[in-house]
Amino acid sequence: MSLFATKSLARIIRESEEGEHQLKRTLGAWHLIALGIGAIIGAGLFVRTAAAIAERAGASVTLAFIVAGIGCAFAGLCYAEFASMIPIAGSAYTYSYATMGELVAWIIGWDLVLEYAVGAATVAIAWSEYFNKVLEFVGLNVPYQWCHSPWESLQGAGAIHGIMNVPAIVILLILSILLARGTQESAFVNSLIVITKVTIVLMVIFIGWGFMNPANHTPYIPEPTTFTTSEGITHPFGGIMGILGAAGVVFFAFIGFDAVSTAAQETINPKRDMPIGILGSLVVCTLLYVVFSHVLSGVATVEDFRTAGKEASVAFAITKYMTGYAWLAKFVTVAILGGFSSVILVMLMGQSRVFFSMSKDGLVPAIFSDVHPKYKTPYKSNMLFFFLTAAFAGFIPGDIVGEMTSIGTLFAFMLVCAGVWIMRVRRPDIARGFTVPALPVVAVLGIFVCGSMVYGLGWTNWLRLLVWLLIGFVIYFGYSRTHSRLVTHPEKP
Repeated sequence: MSLFATKSLARIIRESEEGEHQLKRTLGAWHLIALGIGAIIGAGLFVRTAAAIAERAGASVTLAFIVAGIGCAFAGLCYAEFASMIPIAGSAYTYSYATMGELVAWIIGWDLVLEYAVGAATVAIAWSEYFNKVLEFVGLNVPYQWCHSPWESLQGAGAIHGIMNVPAIVILLILSILLARGTQESAFVNSLIVITKVTIVLMVIFIGWGFMNPANHTPYIPEPTTFTTSEGITHPFGGIMGILGAAGVVFFAFIGFDAVSTAAQETINPKRDMPIGILGSLVVCTLLYVVFSHVLSGVATVEDFRTAGKEASVAFAITKYMTGYAWLAKFVTVAILGGFSSVILVMLMGQSRVFFSMSKDGLVPAIFSDVHPKYKTPYKSNMLFFFLTAAFAGFIPGDIVGEMTSIGTLFAFMLVCAGVWIMRVRRPDIARGFTVPALPVVAVLGIFVCGSMVYGLGWTNWLRLLVWLLIGFVIYFGYSRTHSRLVTHPEKP
């Protein structure tokens, strides 16, 4: 069998509708928009923004958000066309299988583990930071050793090293169990959380606007120099390369709108509701991000975000600079915990749905597509990915897993942009509920902008992506190629 053998669209849809491995259709357009916002607004905004200000771009972080938003807009248009045409769980993996063949589909499916599973671990680490902040309000705290990875040590007290991030592991376990219980119940919880954290963002914007210091925005684009992280990694700060690097960092804040596409098989009317969910959530969040980052970079200094304000950065900025609003810092911290929880929830759901599709195609073991007889969820997959995400969240620093997530997702977006162009040329006859305007221009621009952000993330992240892909190739040629349903159940003429 050719490495680039494609799976016909008719077969994809037929196999999704047959057998016992069925997902229940319960989600509407509002659920999808809320799902997208639930995934998008979280650690990227409340944690990665501060990292981008401190280590990459300073006040010009707002320009980085615009660059990242433009790249996501191009990719989002391509996702919307694919989701309206192929309303199946699996997201970019399924789209690649229909357009570019099995090997590319495997690469993208394996790459999506970086986006969803490692992304969930990244947010769980951020959740742990804010959880400790909440405990401080009542005079308690988790000891440093048990809320940091072994690669981290307490500044000024080198003898104290992290051992394991226990709170991050606990929240992953709780949400994995919730997902195994049912998608509709999870979506209801997520909708409540979404309302709460959008309220938080708006409160910080409106109240923080009056506390901005113009000096923190001068110069708006810092002169090009370099910055060395606590892990000893040096990369550009300021100038165009700083903005591109920051765009790659804050790109993590946009991850989530594509997770909406993984719920296509659980959507009541996917051809209509998928484009609404994907593009609607993306537009809302982009507008909020640009204004929020402008306010945050104006309230606190770059040095703040490099030192004391590195963890729980929003609460720190409010406490130090927004006199009379200590209550807001506490409210924001507690509510952000809920916001992070919804992000983890959506990412864990997205990951299990991608491997659900890969399992049905024979590329990963059948256990990943086992559906609970009562709840109709891939519950075994949920629990297996708990162990993977717990390993990342418990033992690797947040900065590293966050940038791994960004580069993996950017790579996936580039393939989706290419795939929708290929599908338009090869199969113009297929009915589409939504079509990308100005194709191939949009696809080419999407590839270029996302590629620019990959470049800005630097060679250390390129190397991590390469190693991850090599591990994937070993699994593909050692297991997936011989177990593929294209081999074991060839298409009948």
